Amino acid sequence: MSKKKPLPKDLQDWVQARKRHHLSHVHVQMARELGMNPNRLGKLDNHRQEPWKAPLPLFIERLYLERFGRERPEVVMSIEERARAQRAKQAARKEARRRARAAQVAPDPETAQ
Repeated sequence: MSKKKPLPKDLQDWVQARKRHHLSHVHVQMARELGMNPNRLGKLDNHRQEPWKAPLPLFIERLYLERFGRERPEVVMSIEERARAQRAKQAARKEARRRARAAQVAPDPETAQ
């Protein structure tokens, strides 16, 4: 049975922000694409004491629409899915490099004759 690998620190911050500010996976992805800092979302969040502020999810949606011209990302991935895909891509690259090095070191039997 394999162990669950912990998320990288930068992705852990996004998971905590998602829970703390009650954001959906879509809102987290939009905020990441906008380049927002997960530790600074509290400043942007409406604490109900500031009626002029829009709720954080609506604020993120408005900024995303202004910047990218669409209401939501085309492909939505949760933080956990993104981490899994990142690890798989890294493993594939590592395996490709290992195979390339092995092919470079071992002489080709057809050319040796």
